Amino acid sequence: MTEILHDPNFRGFASDNYAGAHPEVLDAIAQANGGHQVSYGADVYTAHLQEVFATHFGDGVEVFPVFNGTGANVTALQSMLPRWGAVISASTAHINVDEGGAPERVGGIKLLTVPSPDGKLTPELIDLEAWGWGDEHRAQPLVVSITQSTELGTLYSVDEVRTIADHAHAHGMTLHMDGARLANAAASLGVPLKAFTTDAGVDVLSFGGTKNGLLFGEAVVVLNPAASDGLIFLRKLNMQLASKLRFVSAQLIALLEGDLWLRSAQHANAMAARLRTSLEDLVDTGAVSGLGFSQPTQANAVFATLPRKSIEVLRERFHFYDWNAANNEVRWMCSFDTTEEDIDAFVDGIRAELATAAKASA
Repeated sequence: MTEILHDPNFRGFASDNYAGAHPEVLDAIAQANGGHQVSYGADVYTAHLQEVFATHFGDGVEVFPVFNGTGANVTALQSMLPRWGAVISASTAHINVDEGGAPERVGGIKLLTVPSPDGKLTPELIDLEAWGWGDEHRAQPLVVSITQSTELGTLYSVDEVRTIADHAHAHGMTLHMDGARLANAAASLGVPLKAFTTDAGVDVLSFGGTKNGLLFGEAVVVLNPAASDGLIFLRKLNMQLASKLRFVSAQLIALLEGDLWLRSAQHANAMAARLRTSLEDLVDTGAVSGLGFSQPTQANAVFATLPRKSIEVLRERFHFYDWNAANNEVRWMCSFDTTEEDIDAFVDGIRAELATAAKASA
């Protein structure tokens, strides 16, 4: 047996990508193993996956499993754009901040970004860049991309998505949704996945699995076939076509055929709510000073501010990322396997460190 090189009891708060694979997902991979299946997606699991996604997003949707979220976003957006097209997004969007220039360098896509204090777009913000059609000197804004839940942990309501879709369509644009944490959004909103995607006018979706318990794998989901073209070629072109695709599809089936997607997301959201409420209680009772919050907690993320020295001390033990180092803003993420004990230990650690810091500065 291979030696275990890590502490399986350690939990960090840097990312829901830190979590391992859900045991039910690992079982699904094992069950899909053995024997031969046709490669590159012509297998029974990938065929069944189309039926599974149809139960959540409606008949006629097309599903293209891929390796990762950046691949899903780049491939999806390429399929929605001509070479001269551009994408309007929030400046905080993952496609702009965290994908290493892949949309531009790999996809050849111009990003037109607008500032948004809560990570969400509105028709008014979209209109800051939705202009210049027919101007040969300007990349043509033809797609709007939003993220659900956003990079700042905030949510679009069903009506907000529908309003953006209607606005984009009225201008001849289509709507892409980066759904890396789509399950967390649905769990928080208490609505089916279809309600704020297909039914709200989203045209193409990047569906996230890795942050919700998959070993690896995401999917491009075409909700409106008229808005996307060439995905069977673009997926291969972008090195996102797995030869043994059954093992990606089997994971997505395990996630979506039952309620695993919802159970896992609800739990992660509940742990973030527990963290936020516990810390707010410390602030409200005066047990700590120097701790603040920079965004509402609406899914599985908590954005907070605290003194720089305390950030560094706490990071050594619990692991988390700066969000905006200049403002001493950090992000704490919860996962499907975060426990109440993990949260309580983290809260105790924050309380103890801030008490120590207060004494040192007295």
